[in-house]
Amino acid sequence: MRTLSFVVLIGLFYMLGIDYLYAVQEDTTYYVVYPDKLTTRVYTSRKYTAFELKDRVSGDKMRFEPNSTLNMGIGATYNNLTLNLAYGFGFLNPDRGTGESKYLDLQAHAYPKNLVIDLFGQFYRGYYVDLSSHSFSNEPFYVSPTMRVHKFGANVQYLFNGDKISLRAAFLQNEWQKKSAGSPLLGFEIYGGNVLDEQPILPLGFLSDESRNFQRSNFFQFGPNAGYAHTFVILKHFFITGYASTNLSLGHQNLEFASGFENRWAISSNLFLRGFVGYNSEKWSVNFNYVHNRVEMVRNSSFDNTLMTGNYRINFVYRFVPGKGIRRYLDAVDLKRLL
Repeated sequence: MRTLSFVVLIGLFYMLGIDYLYAVQEDTTYYVVYPDKLTTRVYTSRKYTAFELKDRVSGDKMRFEPNSTLNMGIGATYNNLTLNLAYGFGFLNPDRGTGESKYLDLQAHAYPKNLVIDLFGQFYRGYYVDLSSHSFSNEPFYVSPTMRVHKFGANVQYLFNGDKISLRAAFLQNEWQKKSAGSPLLGFEIYGGNVLDEQPILPLGFLSDESRNFQRSNFFQFGPNAGYAHTFVILKHFFITGYASTNLSLGHQNLEFASGFENRWAISSNLFLRGFVGYNSEKWSVNFNYVHNRVEMVRNSSFDNTLMTGNYRINFVYRFVPGKGIRRYLDAVDLKRLL
């Protein structure tokens, strides 16, 4: 049910330290750090994990989307601690006839000084397909309330110029990038999970041969990656930050058909993109950010299968020095002071 979009669980996920950052204590000529300032935010966001399939016989594509909610929330960052709470209010999410999705979407994106760390845990049930571009059906949507997607993954990269470029300034807004800079990245990523349904996944009529339809796909892959990140600063306050990373993975995919199974090991390549644009200053920040993770499963004899996980957010941020009473409680849970 949609109440699972209440991101208290994600907030707890952050509070346990999975979304913490390492706060640098000195200012640099490239970016400014605000130790002991409370960075507060009001934001809207949407998370999703979509499944896209391409039929290698006909060349047709089909994209399964969850009916995830547009959320509105509040949050704060203090040194190493970040907590965000959001809820998918009804007035932001009118019923479009695309069914109901139940989901728990855990995404952690942490930016220590010289590292980029991403953790994924997706649990989705209930998907739909927009049929406006397909001719085999007169219905506007195909809805499968029993289709499920589970995805687990981790990406860890070394940021070579962490003393010049701050991804925390773009994503967590607790720093201010004042000078343009960029950096290459190298790292490693690993993913696994499955896509399954109680019935054949593809709707009747999409395939000319229904014996090619499948009910389950299991996948696992791992391998090294490389990327580059750059922030362009305009007139000191406006910024555009871009990040792109790709990899080579050794992977396995298992497809379950009515007639049996197909197993295959092969090399595949994934894509990770991030984009940030906005305004930053000593007290105020407004920005839009987008994170997109594309996992290409190992190609099998009939289909190219892809999982696409995303998170887009608009933030309105204000920083201030908390009073002694509030600071006492913040310091009590600040990881920097506990370590």
